[in-house]
Amino acid sequence: MDIRKIKKLIELLEASSLTEMEIHEGEESVRLSRSSQAPAPQQVVTTPAVAPAVAPTAPTATEAPATAVIEDEGHVVRSPMVGTFYAASSPDAEPFVKVGQKVKPGDPLCIIEAMKMFNQIDSEVEGVVTRILAENGQPVEFDEPLFIIQQV
Repeated sequence: MDIRKIKKLIELLEASSLTEMEIHEGEESVRLSRSSQAPAPQQVVTTPAVAPAVAPTAPTATEAPATAVIEDEGHVVRSPMVGTFYAASSPDAEPFVKVGQKVKPGDPLCIIEAMKMFNQIDSEVEGVVTRILAENGQPVEFDEPLFIIQQV
């Protein structure tokens, strides 16, 4: 695995609230972890990967009702990646959307920064933004709900 990729992964780990991450790429894998007590150097281990198949976990009883409630409110726009949520293109700019604003397919909703790359997230549906579930500068996980759009 390229050392530049490992450095980017370390930067991503430092910028997030994660304490550990493991990446598999072909026959190689990298595992990064940090202590939650005090900042410590990251541990980098590269070994041939023999990854066991991991069965997806079922949502717990507390997660299922929350997801159902959100989906009942309208179209849920979810994060397509792990990164940092930004509501505007720059700190002094107006947010892309506000609650009550009408959007149509292709309208920008937010930006997610992942590994120093800024990815614009666009609306897939036409409707009115009823809820913004992420806060500016907040780390977001893959598939985390970001917006709810009431379709018209």
